[in-house]
Amino acid sequence: MKMSRRAKRMQRHHKRLKKGGTINLVSLMDIFTILVFFLLVNSSDVQNLPNTKEIQLPESIAEQRPKETLFIVVSEQDLLVQGRRVASVDEVLAGDENIIAPLKEELEYQAGRSLVPAEEEARREITILGDKRIPYRLLKKIMITCNSVNYNNISLAVSKQGGAQR
Repeated sequence: MKMSRRAKRMQRHHKRLKKGGTINLVSLMDIFTILVFFLLVNSSDVQNLPNTKEIQLPESIAEQRPKETLFIVVSEQDLLVQGRRVASVDEVLAGDENIIAPLKEELEYQAGRSLVPAEEEARREITILGDKRIPYRLLKKIMITCNSVNYNNISLAVSKQGGAQR
């Protein structure tokens, strides 16, 4: 029996469908790789403060999490900004001036590197991690120096108290 044109066309069409489709795995792997990196970068909910055994932070029952900011670490011997040694605590306490010159220079440098828009420059934020035994005079000098470089929003880092909650 002779096949009609329509039957031949349908037979050719069915042969093409039986071959099956292929999946381009390279593109699929690229998409999943980008997705994994995106999730890894954006899944961090915890702010990692520098972990030094020399510093014992005061305890607090505050519930609000700290923001990601520039940080100053004050140990018994050194004054560090973002992990870089700026000055010695003994030198700072020996001086009579309220503004710590090396700290001011470093903060100006960090302010120049920041990507803060011009309208938010007056509200720069900084976090001070100081041992609970540091003298108040030292803390006052650090805060005055921060304020002189327009770091007006100053936070003091504390450890969350694990015991009794109100």
